[in-house]
Amino acid sequence: MSILDHDQLTSYPLPDGVNISKEARSAISRAASVFVLYATSCANNFAMKGKRKTLNAGDVLSAMEEMEFQRFVAPLKESLEAYRREQKGKKEARKDKDKKADSEEQDKSREEENEDDDERMEEEEQNEEEEVDN
Repeated sequence: MSILDHDQLTSYPLPDGVNISKEARSAISRAASVFVLYATSCANNFAMKGKRKTLNAGDVLSAMEEMEFQRFVAPLKESLEAYRREQKGKKEARKDKDKKADSEEQDKSREEENEDDDERMEEEEQNEEEEVDN
């Protein structure tokens, strides 16, 4: 059994012939909220034991075990690792993009400096010609 991400949950179809009343949807929503609050409270206890104010993934995993949801720990760890790999890939892609942009900016700056130098040389040549003419 694997944990579903948000996109899978929102598009996950119910079996044929299953309908959920508004009242049942509301009850499920409230139950999910209570579960999240309870899990957060348990995770917060682990953070406090570690003298921290910020919850981390380890706190949540420990809370799941304490709440006797051990069967979710392995899929959560897998999801966490996949998330971290994705974030690392995005970070590296941003770095590569920034390096490329910096390189292009430096090239543009060099071109502008070369153009300025060329203009100065042309002005100097014109000034020299004018001095010779006078």
